[in-house]
Amino acid sequence: MHLLLYRIRFNRRCVLNGAMAEAAATVKSIFLYPIKSCRGISVSEAPVSSTGFIWDRQWVVVNSKGRACTQRVDPKLCLVEVELPQGSVSMGWTPNKTSYLVIRAPGMDDLKVPLCRPPQSQTCDDVSVWEWSGSGLDEGDEASKWFTNYLGKPSRLVRFNQELETRVVDPDYAPGFRVMFSDGYPYLVVSQGSLDSLNDVLKEPVPINRFRPNILVDGCEPFSEDFWKEIKIKNLTFHGVKLCSRCKIPTINQENGVVGAEPTESLVKFRSGKVLCPDRKGQGKVYFGQNMVCANVHEEGNEKIIKVGDPVYIIKMLSSYDGTST
Repeated sequence: MHLLLYRIRFNRRCVLNGAMAEAAATVKSIFLYPIKSCRGISVSEAPVSSTGFIWDRQWVVVNSKGRACTQRVDPKLCLVEVELPQGSVSMGWTPNKTSYLVIRAPGMDDLKVPLCRPPQSQTCDDVSVWEWSGSGLDEGDEASKWFTNYLGKPSRLVRFNQELETRVVDPDYAPGFRVMFSDGYPYLVVSQGSLDSLNDVLKEPVPINRFRPNILVDGCEPFSEDFWKEIKIKNLTFHGVKLCSRCKIPTINQENGVVGAEPTESLVKFRSGKVLCPDRKGQGKVYFGQNMVCANVHEEGNEKIIKVGDPVYIIKMLSSYDGTST
């Protein structure tokens, strides 16, 4: 028993700058969102890349003009579930001819999308996500018909074309980094303490799926992630580059697609730009979570995987909102 307690305590410590440091938090949950704006998957571990976790936002549904469909306009996307093959989020796993992304939604038959791209995949030109536009890999007529019927408008399912396309992160915040179909950054980190603090002021608590983080941490003070300029998980270094301004999606009940006023109505009172950063632009925005990039994922020898239970160490932390980026 004493040996077990020692191991637990030791695992929550590491040597930083020559001194033993205590973990500030622990990875509680890891989430992947293979199709942009569709339901996420909770996993116990996930390989890390410069563009985000493996499979994260590799696909997007586009309308007849090639523009990304999201819950902002099509809230019923929150009911679209996705399933990856067993073992597909393990290091070194590669798909074969029987590997599929399985897609489900109420009233719809299952849709199976091969994870192995056909040698002559058709290209879908003029795919656009926010300011970016480029080509994508069209997943075919069956997938198009499925999403067209589900959304009630012409739609296609497109995979990011990693061989030909590059989508860069805003260089004002994270120069040199890339994403696939994420809104803007590879990783979003939120703390359980922040969610608990919000739920304390809500009449009806909301689950973490309203905020769609990639990494949920626990054990730190509410909203302390706002000040994390640099953290370390295992030997991977993450930089906090911009507080996450929230759109309409947190107001959408992810279990039924119904849009309400909360939690944004309450967040405005204590998480708006006017409250946090009164001297800056964007005072009407609300913030929840920290956008991050992984700075050393390409270094040799790094174990490029994060697991639930991994300790989180703070390397650099701001003392106030004056130094944060919004």
